[in-house]
Amino acid sequence: MESRCLSDEHSCDERGLKESREIRLIWGLSIASVVIYINLYLVQGILPLIAETFDVATSHATLLLSVTSFAMAFSLLFYAILSDRVGRKTPLLVSLYLLLLSDLMMLFVAEFSHLVVLRLLQGGLLAAVPAIAMAYFKDELSQGAMLKAGAIYIAANSVGGIAGRLIGGGLSLYMSWQELMSVILLLSLFGVIIVHYLLPSRIKPLVSESDKETVEAAVKTRKLFKVTDFNGFRLHLGDPKLRNIYLIGGLAFLVMVNQFSFIQLHLMSSPFNWGRFEVTLIFLCYLSGTLASYYSVHWIKRYGRERLFKLALLLMVSGSVVTLFDTVGFICIGFLLTAFGFFFIHSSCNAWVAQRAKLHRAKATALYLCCYYLGAALGGPYLMPFWQHWGWSGVVLGSIIALAVLALAIVKVTRVERLDIAQVSAS
Repeated sequence: MESRCLSDEHSCDERGLKESREIRLIWGLSIASVVIYINLYLVQGILPLIAETFDVATSHATLLLSVTSFAMAFSLLFYAILSDRVGRKTPLLVSLYLLLLSDLMMLFVAEFSHLVVLRLLQGGLLAAVPAIAMAYFKDELSQGAMLKAGAIYIAANSVGGIAGRLIGGGLSLYMSWQELMSVILLLSLFGVIIVHYLLPSRIKPLVSESDKETVEAAVKTRKLFKVTDFNGFRLHLGDPKLRNIYLIGGLAFLVMVNQFSFIQLHLMSSPFNWGRFEVTLIFLCYLSGTLASYYSVHWIKRYGRERLFKLALLLMVSGSVVTLFDTVGFICIGFLLTAFGFFFIHSSCNAWVAQRAKLHRAKATALYLCCYYLGAALGGPYLMPFWQHWGWSGVVLGSIIALAVLALAIVKVTRVERLDIAQVSAS
């Protein structure tokens, strides 16, 4: 190997530079993901502190995650178009630095309504990384490196989500709102500086040949966005299979993420009386979802998507029902089942969208993530009346109703899948 490098030093240097760029890109975007999800899910771990600081009911504090997810959902569509125009790196870094500014502003918030507005703004900024990351990987990495990048990036998502909740819950025991947000600001600043250092400059063309005419037309007319930019969205929304996949992802996330919010309120009340940090430990049940994501591709190939979708739905329903036994053990088992079923559905839907969309794949993924986070946003207001009238039993009832609609969507999408397979076989 050494002799080959000595005889072709330039080739070895290029290979080393390429590998270095790929490693820097993978870790840069993964660290950016950790920063994003710490900031997104922080509030879910500090609901009691928010309620005390801003003098609101703890149940109302759960709406902070809903408004952030709502803004994030629609901002994903904006970034899907913007990054095709001006590149991946610039909007991603600008959004991260503006996120730091919004964290700084959090230190001076005195009213809950002002906090809601700031979290709405943050939702728009947090969308940049998830909207751009996979397109960034696809632009810059080889197919082999893409598989590695996807695994590390998804793991980083989980780490960021768990870390945000546990860090927030732990610090809220000993710190005030201002002190806690100061720590989050410093952690985020440290992460953003590393991301800025790691992300390499672009060397490949910004767009594919299929999008080049649209980009050139936009440049000539000096317009950042054109009506034709939305053709991809219309194309995918016109596909009945994709519409149902979007619905499945949104409903599954509606149930899962908001159950984790309301179970904290339940565990902090009698007879459990858990403390601020203790209730955040329930988020460790997310780890069963990491396992589901890891094995999802293998199991789909072996057993088929339809069969495993139904199994995942059964796990989510069973997990919700098991929590009604209302002991710590059964609640933990229930959430392990729910998280496992949800993450299997999510990872499967995400891959299915990319496989189904032959054109405008970035926009197809953006639409899926839009529905995904819109589900999280609508889940809080949807489940709130169930919680207020019947407590945790009401949340389970509302979840079962949503999962029943999800079951209908699974039946419809798998029926379309069977028809597609039959048509291909006939032809």
